[in-house]
Amino acid sequence: MPGRDDLAGNEPLPGPGAAYLDPVIRAILDGPRAGGRDVPASRQLFVNRNLRMDKVEVVGFDMDYTLAIYHLLQLEELAYDMTVERMVERRGWPERLRGLRYLSAFVIRGLVVDKLTGNICKMDRHDHVGRAYHGLAAVPREERYRLYRDERVAFSTPRFAWIDTLFALPEAAIFAQVIDLEETAGKRLDYDRLFTDIRESMDQIHADGTLKTRVKADLARFIVRDPELGPALHKLRSSGKRLFLLTNSHLDYTEAVMRHVLDGVLPEYPSWRNYFDAVITASGKPGFFSSSAPFVELDETEAPVPGEVRGFERGHTYSGGNRGELEKLLGAGGDRVLYVGDHIYGDILRSKKSSQWRTCLVIEELEREIDWLDQHRTELEEVAGLEELRLRIDDESAAHRAALNAVERRVDRLAAGDPSLPLMEAERVRLKRELESLRAALRDANARVAGLQAAVESGYNRYWGLTFKEGSENSRIGEQIEDYACVYTSRASNFVFYSPMQYLRVLRRAMPHEASALRLAPWGNSSA
Repeated sequence: MPGRDDLAGNEPLPGPGAAYLDPVIRAILDGPRAGGRDVPASRQLFVNRNLRMDKVEVVGFDMDYTLAIYHLLQLEELAYDMTVERMVERRGWPERLRGLRYLSAFVIRGLVVDKLTGNICKMDRHDHVGRAYHGLAAVPREERYRLYRDERVAFSTPRFAWIDTLFALPEAAIFAQVIDLEETAGKRLDYDRLFTDIRESMDQIHADGTLKTRVKADLARFIVRDPELGPALHKLRSSGKRLFLLTNSHLDYTEAVMRHVLDGVLPEYPSWRNYFDAVITASGKPGFFSSSAPFVELDETEAPVPGEVRGFERGHTYSGGNRGELEKLLGAGGDRVLYVGDHIYGDILRSKKSSQWRTCLVIEELEREIDWLDQHRTELEEVAGLEELRLRIDDESAAHRAALNAVERRVDRLAAGDPSLPLMEAERVRLKRELESLRAALRDANARVAGLQAAVESGYNRYWGLTFKEGSENSRIGEQIEDYACVYTSRASNFVFYSPMQYLRVLRRAMPHEASALRLAPWGNSSA
């Protein structure tokens, strides 16, 4: 979203239309936010594609990591320990694995596991591997280039497994820590088998209810009760929008979690079910978006109710179904539906590819990264200034090299004793001296940029740096967020800060040639 001070300090543009910058408008923009509440940066909605909320009639929500925010470390440690235990008990892995402890700092969303080499990689938006680890040791640059840059690698093949959900973070940690443990002991590993055993063990503790039973037994330990979630949903409902819940979780778990996060929050909603016009559990996403499976109504014991579902009733629960039938039963489809979820593939990408639904991606870890960037604003601003300086130095160095070459060619053609020779020699000395100064300045700027970037990134995560950047580029997951999510934010409850009829506008994006023009003649520059 544009900042509140985007227009501050600009000179009024000449001609009609300049009224938006008059003193009254400036006073409104610079004064307290209507309602007395500014939105913290970490709680804002960030817009990749213009979204007119007044055109949205129906808003759907995933549950896990969307409406239900987990205490990440507690849940990941539980999933990690239970998966390792399952690997030892049912997959034949040695008892010493039980001594492993979850290394949460090692894993972030957006990594990829190479099941052939045993490496874990982070890529930029061009699929260039910027960092890689084997076990807990960094892969040397020469080896990383040999494996992933000398030849083009197809990261979409089964050789690679993506760590693109918060559920999957413990998988990557187990993979790296088992490799580190076993290979240090001189063991040879089949990396494909290792990852398969990890993923299937993780899937089993989810599928058989083992993990969720532990979570249900102590909901307060694992799930955040966000006091702003109920008001956010109420605000959407009060504007006339209909809400639905669409989750892969089964009814018993959904009931327990939703009671914990919503029951008793607002007196107008005695039960969590009162917030929603339709509740769909065991939906089978991402297949839900392209399948033709029918909806089935469930009774309180989760048994199917006989008969065809011809309409949704508030307070009732359904399972299965498909996107087309959901649109028909709700009486709205296409871009009149906004779906809010946390899974870049299962919630966002698949819904975008199979429908015209608008999308909002919830990225729980966004709050921490934004807060970190805000703490290091001074360093990042210095980096931006130094990058601008490097462009100017590079341009000037190229001009000096061209001028020096021309002078040297002219000197070589002059005969001894030519009266212009001393002047040309003096010019050659000057250009050489200035070129060396420019090169030294560039080395200094490069070193300073590298030092600042390393400090900011390693301070955030010493293994992988920032989640959504890789070097000066977006990381691969950062690029996916821009490509597929109309809007992204850190919590579903952040909608409470915005009008349900608001026009969420994307900032103007500049291509490199536009950015160059803007540097030369910024908007609002009225000088002749």
